[in-house]
Amino acid sequence: MLGAIIGDICGSIYEFNPVKVADFDLMTDGVKFTDDTVLTIAVADAIINNKDFGKTIKKYAIDYPKRGYGLKFYEWIHSNSLKPYGSYGNGSAMRVSSVGFYSNTIKEVLEKAKQSAEVTHNHYEGIIGAQAVALSIFLAKTNHTKKEIKTEIETRFGYNLNRTIKNISKLCRFDETCQGSVPEAIIAFLESTDFESAIKNAILIKGDADTQACIAGAIAEAYYKEIPEYLQDKAYTIIPQEFKIIIDRFYSNIKKSNKGN
Repeated sequence: MLGAIIGDICGSIYEFNPVKVADFDLMTDGVKFTDDTVLTIAVADAIINNKDFGKTIKKYAIDYPKRGYGLKFYEWIHSNSLKPYGSYGNGSAMRVSSVGFYSNTIKEVLEKAKQSAEVTHNHYEGIIGAQAVALSIFLAKTNHTKKEIKTEIETRFGYNLNRTIKNISKLCRFDETCQGSVPEAIIAFLESTDFESAIKNAILIKGDADTQACIAGAIAEAYYKEIPEYLQDKAYTIIPQEFKIIIDRFYSNIKKSNKGN
């Protein structure tokens, strides 16, 4: 989950300002946490404390305004309703990483991802976008190979993962839909050699850089099992104390669960 937050922070300055060189530093001046981080924490809080997804997501969004929320989501936040609005935007996918880390079976991953998505993003593409990310994380954390992850995601969700970062980046298009950014983020992970390169690949794609890096970072954390210390330290200087408490409790709960197994 921390990998998702770090990806979001690193990509935050490139969302509307695409990187122009392949060799660039992560965690540069001006980076910040966006809606991706806020809602990642919200879903994690809901999971570890058995809270309602919709109510928890709405509360965090209200408590942390002006973080780049989409127009439809913004309207939902400030409405008196918890009714979903049929979105297939990548908001469902960017916030789902804790589901992949916390779940113990594929069935649980798919069901929890659906539940976390459909409170707002109840369109088919919005739901499978969240499921694809969560399942990629689950498979990565359970030591599946990249080839196995790629095959499973392509077969189950119909995503085309045969493209390359180089070819995708040439299109230079901004796409906030699940179907237009989730496969790209997964490809960023598949082409990576370590955690940092997964984040950089996602940013090099251009487009919705912070969300793509958020997704790629989450999968990379699960696969490579480690995050460079300097990235963790920097992230912790940026995010609120409330977020740090949820993160620490989340990983503590996972460790307890693993010991129980």
